[in-house]
Amino acid sequence: MDDIKRGGIAVIDYGSQTTQLIARRIRELGVYAEIFAHDAAPEAIERRQPAGYILSGGPSSVYAPGAPTLSPFVLEHGKPVLGICYGMQLLTAALGGTVAASASREYGPAQIQQRAHSRLLADTAAAQPVWMSHGDRIEELPDGFQTLAYTANSPYAAIGDVARHRYGLQFHPEVGHSPQGSQMLGNFVFGICGCQAKWSAAAFIDEAVARIQTQVGDERVLLALSGGVDSAVAGALIQRAIGKRLTCVFVDNGLLRQGEAAQVLRVFRKERGMRLIAVNAAEEFLQALAGITEPETKRKIIGAQFIDVFSRQARQLRGLRFLAQGTIYPDVIESAAAGKSARTIKSHHNVGGLPEDLDFDLVEPLRDCFKDEVRRAGEALGLPSSIVWRQPFPGPGLAIRCLGELSWQRLETLRRADAIFTGELVAAGLLRGETAQCFAVLLPVRSVGVMGDKRSYEETLALRAVATDDFMTADWARLPYDLLAKISARIVNEVAGINRVVYDITSKPPGTIEWE
Repeated sequence: MDDIKRGGIAVIDYGSQTTQLIARRIRELGVYAEIFAHDAAPEAIERRQPAGYILSGGPSSVYAPGAPTLSPFVLEHGKPVLGICYGMQLLTAALGGTVAASASREYGPAQIQQRAHSRLLADTAAAQPVWMSHGDRIEELPDGFQTLAYTANSPYAAIGDVARHRYGLQFHPEVGHSPQGSQMLGNFVFGICGCQAKWSAAAFIDEAVARIQTQVGDERVLLALSGGVDSAVAGALIQRAIGKRLTCVFVDNGLLRQGEAAQVLRVFRKERGMRLIAVNAAEEFLQALAGITEPETKRKIIGAQFIDVFSRQARQLRGLRFLAQGTIYPDVIESAAAGKSARTIKSHHNVGGLPEDLDFDLVEPLRDCFKDEVRRAGEALGLPSSIVWRQPFPGPGLAIRCLGELSWQRLETLRRADAIFTGELVAAGLLRGETAQCFAVLLPVRSVGVMGDKRSYEETLALRAVATDDFMTADWARLPYDLLAKISARIVNEVAGINRVVYDITSKPPGTIEWE
């Protein structure tokens, strides 16, 4: 994998909510980008031999006590540098310029006007919309820099030291609200850094297979297969690398969507020919969850129960040295951030906390990939679209979409209603593209209704569909009223226990995509 990682871009993270987006946008251009903490060891970054650096935004003020600083090595080798928002201010301060609090802060859309031609802004409009999010601004440029663009409030919206290949943008080119931002990033990556587009699904697969073969040798591998895209692609990669020496364990916890357990067995055992052991543990999970309503407690119980079930099965298998996981790059980044800040993220990430007697070496072939890259690899590996484009599904499954106390009857009710909702979206051609994620939520809220000229007192179902490119922000999907009416009528008429259907029109933020 090192060959396609070398000569890319090192993204230095200063705490921006969109740091991952910077790396994703660059990878979409076919160039490998990796995120490093602002205080990462220089040798850890330099081993990738980056062609350039991008300094992310962040919530700090450059002169505040304890604010993250710019490591000297970023400037020592003379490689191109692009600072974004806080990264631009940090670059300015480090090179002798002046940064101060702005009299008028900019949060949201702004219009920049180019002042001078530059390679960074080449082939973009002279006046164009961008997305700002800053309280400080540059008051005085460092020596050698010039103004490339400005706004009514920011005289230095884009700056550059052309001779030394150092640039700064006060706005965020990585977000969708800066429509020509990808062109700017491409200008930096190709025109200024001289990178080559060699990061692709085919290249990744070849390198990943070779790496797995080197790591595993003649040993056998155990994979916890959920049927989700991450574990599915991890399994397909490992199967290509070592064939029959891969054993998969699928734990049916009773919290899956309608037909998913059968789909996993059909696709991976019958169609892919994998050695797959299926464990039906639905009753165990439901017993452990009896009486539990708090969502984080549900997550922890499900995670612990999964470890118990998976560990029992693993002990029955002999001669397995390696454990494979579908860990992807956002998991790695979130875990590192949580370790530094000690904040709690949602529980149940992969197979953690196995007993000490199960001493496996980890195989994580996807730990360098974003979700969209995992999907492209899955398509290249020949996995069916029903797996590759499977709707995002939380680790605890329907346990956190069935609000309140769980029972088999309530889960079955939710499964049937959810299948009607997604089925109608498929029939309307809206499951992909128009909706990035959609699902039903069963609420522990009863309301009075009239069904068959009789009073009913049943539960309420909420429908949730969102449109988003990155899942960091999301807007509720404007589904056609006639389609919503059809879905509502079918659910109320065909699913016992529901007499009212509502549609969630909350964006993220302030809401989250999932309800729990």
